[in-house]
Amino acid sequence: MLDDLGASRQWPYMRFFSDNAASVHPKVLASLGTANVQDTAYDGDALSGQLNGVFSNLFETEVEALWVATGTAANSLALASMCKPHEGVICHREAHIEQDEAGAPGFYTGGGKLMLLDGAGAKLNPTDIDTHCKAIRDDVHQVQPACVSITNATEYGLVYSPEEVRAISQVCKAHGLKLHMDGARFANAVANLECHPADITLRAGVDALSFGFVKNGGMSAEALVFFDKDLAADTHYRRKRAGHLQSKGRYLAAQILAMLEDDLWLGNAKAANAGAQVLAEAAQERLLHPVQANEIFIKLAAEEAKQLRDAGFDFYDWGEGQARLVTSWNQSAEDIRPLADAIAAL
Repeated sequence: MLDDLGASRQWPYMRFFSDNAASVHPKVLASLGTANVQDTAYDGDALSGQLNGVFSNLFETEVEALWVATGTAANSLALASMCKPHEGVICHREAHIEQDEAGAPGFYTGGGKLMLLDGAGAKLNPTDIDTHCKAIRDDVHQVQPACVSITNATEYGLVYSPEEVRAISQVCKAHGLKLHMDGARFANAVANLECHPADITLRAGVDALSFGFVKNGGMSAEALVFFDKDLAADTHYRRKRAGHLQSKGRYLAAQILAMLEDDLWLGNAKAANAGAQVLAEAAQERLLHPVQANEIFIKLAAEEAKQLRDAGFDFYDWGEGQARLVTSWNQSAEDIRPLADAIAAL
C-alpha cells in the first residue's frame, strides 16, 4: 500500500477523476507470477490457450477471445472486422470511438467513416438508426453503413438494458449490419442490471464485445470477444499488423484469467457502483443523469468546483458548470464519504 512507501494516502480518498488511475487488484498482480515461466511466445502459450474456453463458459456459448493491451485497440480491431475502408460505422456523436480515440477506428479500418447520431445520455435508439439507414441511397456516391457501435455503459454512465440492445440488433439485422459493443465499463453495466452477461450481448444480438478490465482493477490487458466467430479469423492478422501481438502474451492472458476467476470482475464493478451511489445520494438535485454505473455527472458552479479542489478533491470539469466524478473498485463507502459530505455541504 502507499502507506508502506511512506507516501500520502491521498488516492482512494480524494481522487475521483478516472477509474483508469485506480490501483491494480492484488490478484491481478499475483497472476503475473504464474505467467513468469518459460512458455511458447505470442499467443501460443498455455494461459492464452485458456481464454476461449473461459469466455465460452462465461457467456454459455462458444466464442473466440483475443487479448490486446488497450480498449482503443479492442474497439478498433472489432470495427475493422466488420467495416471495409469504404463503409461506415454508426455510433453516437459522443461515443468514445469518436471523441477519445484520435481517429483510431478510421486508421484500423483503413478509412471507414464514423456516422454520428444523437441521443440522450449518449445512447442510440433504434428509430434513429433505422431512419438514418433509410436516408442513405444505395449507390456508390454515398458511404454505406456496415455496423453499429454502442457503448455499455455509455459516456454518461447510462446502461443499455437487454431489451434496448435487442431492439437495436433487430434494426441492424433489418439493414444487414453487424453490432459491436464497447464495454470499457461492461462490468459496471452487468452489475447494475444484475443480469447474465450474455443477456446484453450474445442473446441480445451483439456480434463482438470489447470487454474492459483495466478500468475495473486490471493492469494492462483487455479482451476482444467474438460471438460471431467468422469475424475473428482475419482479426488475428490485424492484431499482428497493428502491433498488438505481444511476444509475451501470456502476461496479458494471466491478468484476464485472474479477473474472470471467481467473478472478480463483477465484484469489483459492484464495489465501484456502490461508491457512485454514495455520491449520488449526496448530489441529489445536482445530478445531470441517472447514476447507473460508476460515473456521476453533476451541476457544479466554478466557485463550488474550486472549493472542492481547495479541499483536495480531484475530478474533471465536464463543460461549463458541470463536473464528472468517477468511483473505482478500491474505494469503500468510507473512502468516498468525505467527498459526499463536501458536496452535500455546498
